[in-house]
Amino acid sequence: MSEHSHDHSHDDAVFEGTVAWEGITVPAAPSSNSTVAWFHCFSGIAGDMALGALIDAGADVDEIRSMLERLPVGGWSLETETVLRSGIAGTKVHVHTEATPPARSAAVVAQIVADAKLPDRVHRRALATFRALAEAEGRLHREPPESVYFHEVGALDAIIDVVGTCIALELLGVDEVASSPVADGLGTVHSAHGVLPVPVPAVVSLLADAPTYGLDIPRELTTPTGAALLAANVVQWGPMPAMTITSAGFGAGTADLGDRPNLTRVVIGTRSDSPSVEGQPVVLLEANVDDVTGETLAYAIDALLEAGAHDAWLTPIIMKKGRPAHTVSALADPAQVAAVRDVLVRETGTMGVRGTQLERWPQSRAFDTVDVDGQPVKVKVTAGRVKAEHDDAAQAARALGLPLREVTRRAEQAWRDGQSSK
Repeated sequence: MSEHSHDHSHDDAVFEGTVAWEGITVPAAPSSNSTVAWFHCFSGIAGDMALGALIDAGADVDEIRSMLERLPVGGWSLETETVLRSGIAGTKVHVHTEATPPARSAAVVAQIVADAKLPDRVHRRALATFRALAEAEGRLHREPPESVYFHEVGALDAIIDVVGTCIALELLGVDEVASSPVADGLGTVHSAHGVLPVPVPAVVSLLADAPTYGLDIPRELTTPTGAALLAANVVQWGPMPAMTITSAGFGAGTADLGDRPNLTRVVIGTRSDSPSVEGQPVVLLEANVDDVTGETLAYAIDALLEAGAHDAWLTPIIMKKGRPAHTVSALADPAQVAAVRDVLVRETGTMGVRGTQLERWPQSRAFDTVDVDGQPVKVKVTAGRVKAEHDDAAQAARALGLPLREVTRRAEQAWRDGQSSK
């Protein structure tokens, strides 16, 4: 065994009763003076890249190892090295394992984490991450989350990556996690389920409510483990929050992407007591069209949102000579302007696009899931308001044979009742 290898074992048993992640929650909303970690996923994110970025930002690797030793599993070691990716230095994490174990059930992985007696926030963040993975796999395989078997993400190195990342967040005193839009590549990858398209189905499922975009790189840039860490822990998506920066770091991936650094960046800082006067810079893109059908315009709106626009909408107008027409509008981050503009031109056939630089002040938001007569319904939570997600509510309404408005009312009330009981 290597220096940091351990001889603990944990049988792949079937657990009965309450699954270890039940009742686990993570912070729901940002607050003033809290410490925030903002992940910049310009080349995607993986579990080892997230861990490497946090170590690069100052999390002590020896303390991480020491706390990881509480896991009732053995045969692993953790090493780090400084590497260059397109000339930028970052920390590369290597998790070495002595053998490749069989696939572990989600219940077993959750119990491994629960048995480690980790600090409360580490425990909650890690279990929430594996719960997100189990729910995503359950949706894909039409199985209950606790019955899902993890293959790659149930392996020992993935467990070390997830729990190690949560430990590093705790060592840096991080109260809340934020993230930029998440990039991924294209092509295919080989997995336990065969050849899968990129982004792989689990990543698509995990980041269903997050801003994402594709890069013309024939490689998997965002892994299910990296996506799950974000899906379970991020409370704010978008540009870097207004904060006083205390540290930053880069976590390195394995592959060389050519002229793009294969890195995930994390920026650690403290939020200001008062909101910034300056808002987030955005660009309003618009085009007037008078020869496009309503069905095509509806498709264009969906395509603009998929391309990374914050919002997209139609406004009826009257053009010269009394011609009825529409203005197609999209709101995008400066970094996404080119991609959104190209979609606007392609889907509408417009002869030109105009742009206006603006600022926006988005309200902090978080997501939660409630139960309506056995049907899960996701809700969006902002300051003073909760709103049921339409697609989930509509699916539940069809399953229950109830009016949509009734399911929506019950879901929102269920969330309020849950908050009042805490």
